[in-house]
Amino acid sequence: MGFGDDLLITALASKIKKQHPDRQIVVGSAEEKRAYHSLIYENNPNISDCRNLDSNKPTHLINHHPHNRPYIDYERSTHSNYVWKKFKPEPGELFFSEKEKSNAKDIISKAKNYWSDNNNNNFKKIIFLESSSTKLNDRQFGIKQKNLDWGYHNWIKLINILKDDYLIIQSAHNETKKIYGVFTPDEMEFRLACAVLNETDLYIGPHGGFGHVAAALNKKAVLYFGGWISPDTMSYDFHENIYYENKLSPCGEYKSICNHCEDARNAISVDVFLSYINKINSD
Repeated sequence: MGFGDDLLITALASKIKKQHPDRQIVVGSAEEKRAYHSLIYENNPNISDCRNLDSNKPTHLINHHPHNRPYIDYERSTHSNYVWKKFKPEPGELFFSEKEKSNAKDIISKAKNYWSDNNNNNFKKIIFLESSSTKLNDRQFGIKQKNLDWGYHNWIKLINILKDDYLIIQSAHNETKKIYGVFTPDEMEFRLACAVLNETDLYIGPHGGFGHVAAALNKKAVLYFGGWISPDTMSYDFHENIYYENKLSPCGEYKSICNHCEDARNAISVDVFLSYINKINSD
């Protein structure tokens, strides 16, 4: 599962820990009697490190794994398409170390210096941008991410409109195609990127892990859902979610490149995306 799935469970872990403060809360597969660790759970006081449990204390396993996700209708899904359930996620929780907070502030300071060196005006707000998933070329998840992707050409057009008024920090990873005119830090590992997002005003990008991070950090966001998954399945009320309304939506196609998702990319124009950004900034 991805970091977004890991974040989803942290809200439940917090509730269970309040009910059973003496228990060590871990996450994993009840059937396999196995727990797993995630970067998301680091520093979280409600989730114990499954690699270092106290044998003298009771353990509570939350059954949350790739074959038990609350937003997928497993009975109706096929070998090539997910069928989605209506689901309302609750914002999760992230806990940063003092070093992560400090390193994030250093990156924000460098971004502001970058703005000062390249602009004569003051920026309106700071935007955290992810233009592509880290799994875009992954053997297992790449097709899904390509169908969910808005397209690099669209992101360039949008950013060229925004970059004169907003300080944009682009998330950097192996699959990043850097966009000229925005600040791109040296490659950041995921938790540091989350800490940087926490120092910004707005997240824009595709539906995915960082959307859940933005929700956990109570940040506004404008997310591209395309026609692959519906906001009825996975969205937060304080985010703007851009969805392609079509009889084939949401397709959930993850085995082959989807023409319907290409139609979604073409239908959701830069002007449409920009209108959502203007809307959320006016709230």
